[in-house]
Amino acid sequence: MGWRRLLAPRPSASGGACRFAARWFWSLPLILLLGACQPAPYRLNQDHQSASQNERIAFLILHYTDEEDARSLRLLTEPEHKVSAHYLIPRDTDEQPFPVYQLVPDSQRAWHAGRSRWHHYAGLNASSLGIEIVNLGYDEKDAALPAHLRHWQPYPSAQIAALGALARDLVERYQIPPTQVLAHSDVAPERKQDPGPRFPWRELALRYGVGAWPDEARVAELRQTQLIPWDALQWQQQLARYGYGLPQHGAWDEQSRAVLRAFQLHFRPALVTGEPDAECQAILTALLERYFRNQAETPLPFRPLHTDARPHAR
Repeated sequence: MGWRRLLAPRPSASGGACRFAARWFWSLPLILLLGACQPAPYRLNQDHQSASQNERIAFLILHYTDEEDARSLRLLTEPEHKVSAHYLIPRDTDEQPFPVYQLVPDSQRAWHAGRSRWHHYAGLNASSLGIEIVNLGYDEKDAALPAHLRHWQPYPSAQIAALGALARDLVERYQIPPTQVLAHSDVAPERKQDPGPRFPWRELALRYGVGAWPDEARVAELRQTQLIPWDALQWQQQLARYGYGLPQHGAWDEQSRAVLRAFQLHFRPALVTGEPDAECQAILTALLERYFRNQAETPLPFRPLHTDARPHAR
């Protein structure tokens, strides 16, 4: 029976509309079946997966907000500020369990790192998760002092416990290497100092298994030996080998000092000068031995940062 004949109403003295409705009702499954038989424009085959892939998320970057709780939440959520982070960890709360705010889904790009680089990555918003920690940083009256002489706000133990648990979950979920759990100051050393010298990197590494930390026995051993001091070029090469973005030209310039200050904020916060010394050389040597033992000695050549087309107010 043809479609038109099947569906066309037939004249009738009475009840024609009812008979047509009944015929349409019983024909509907046939119509749907015939429609389903039409060939699809393509068939997605997922039987073959490439080995050359990885997670979009390669870094975990930690910040402080430099604001109190309520203002931190507004800055990170209101559109006019053009800044965001995946997570916000408050400071002044009595809630139990300790609240952690997810402000951006992990799958989405947050605007937290700004102009930044690590190894061959640049513009790290695209490849990182950002955690903002509510902390006021340092008193502005101390701004002219070296970082280790300023009065910095401490991090409460409950806040660090929440951060440690969250960070451990994230690095396990996305297989983020220890040397890619970083401070904002690590990836933007000429612009940033957060999360500052009071941030407990050692505790994060030793208690929660998050981030890099040198073998302290090896550091002590190296300190007992007569290390041959590196010259400016060697310092630049070894800092770049670890991941810091700086050119290797042999002149100890302000960019080199900024990078070394970032390294000291992370691994030797008791004395932040931006100048090379034997203790920092021992710490960096121990870090390279632990995490980059099999890597070639010569780092990748420095390339200037490309411009990040997305907002990067941070």
